[in-house]
Amino acid sequence: MRSALRVLVVTLALLGHASLAWAALSPWQPAAGYTQIPLWPGGAPHARPVAGPEIAGTVVDRAGNPKRVGGKPWTFVDRVSQPTITVYSPQGTNSGAAVVVFPGGGYNVLAMDLEGTEVCDWLTSRGVTCVLLKYRVPCAKVGPYRDCPTALEDAQRAMGLVRSRAAEWGIDPNKIGVLGFSAGGHMVAEISTHFEKRVYPAVDGSDSISCRPDFAVALYPGHLVHSRANPKLNPRIRVTPRTPPTFLLHAQDDPVDPVENSRVYHAALRKAGVPAELKVFVKGGHAFGLRRTESPITEWPALVETWLKEIGVIPSPKREGEANVR
Repeated sequence: MRSALRVLVVTLALLGHASLAWAALSPWQPAAGYTQIPLWPGGAPHARPVAGPEIAGTVVDRAGNPKRVGGKPWTFVDRVSQPTITVYSPQGTNSGAAVVVFPGGGYNVLAMDLEGTEVCDWLTSRGVTCVLLKYRVPCAKVGPYRDCPTALEDAQRAMGLVRSRAAEWGIDPNKIGVLGFSAGGHMVAEISTHFEKRVYPAVDGSDSISCRPDFAVALYPGHLVHSRANPKLNPRIRVTPRTPPTFLLHAQDDPVDPVENSRVYHAALRKAGVPAELKVFVKGGHAFGLRRTESPITEWPALVETWLKEIGVIPSPKREGEANVR
């Protein structure tokens, strides 16, 4: 086998079965013009060994054909031991809002384009700064709900770092939210309920700044209930009135993360008096990202945009003839 290439068997929770992935032995890099910023300047806390250097590649099926979503293949990243953020500046008018994006991948890998860079293309086109988090995977999952403590560390650190550099990056520090898919949706709930205290020793001044998201979007999240047969909210997810306004989206036929994940979390948010919106579609499956399919669920970005306007994160277009109100 050539040293530059390797066939990997990756158990992909976001697809629900094992797939073969053909990967170049090189770390993931953003497109030209963008730079990754190390999350932990002195090394990540609670670091654990990984099987080798970071690798990125295209997921393929057992016959060697690229796995496709919305007619296109997608890229995974594995063996992330040095997490980073990549900042994508808004196009056109800057709304001042920012979103930290958590790609999914079952805490095994990261769907770095399907649930990462493509999300940033959408957000920046709407005047929103996008901060893409490449967090540590695979992680050591703990407990019956398969939580990932190091992912929460990376999420808290990323939020504090972004808020500390808000002025530099043209961000309103009171309009910084989070958005995640699948396992990344679980990270959304984790940081939405774990922001009072850092779960790692402080590194610098950014760790003294609030890591509470101002709003949250969780798309087909997992790890929030034990199972479809035991739909009790993960006890680590302790919702309070300070949990940020949240938008949830799920398909009833999701074969990987049951819709009960979103339903139970939504009920807890409502009980605590947190503004929350849940959209459930009959069909849609799992791990579709922003890519258009035949299912109406893939129209979800428009639903999120409407919600962001309703909660005042991004401006609503002024209606024709509407007078200015001072």
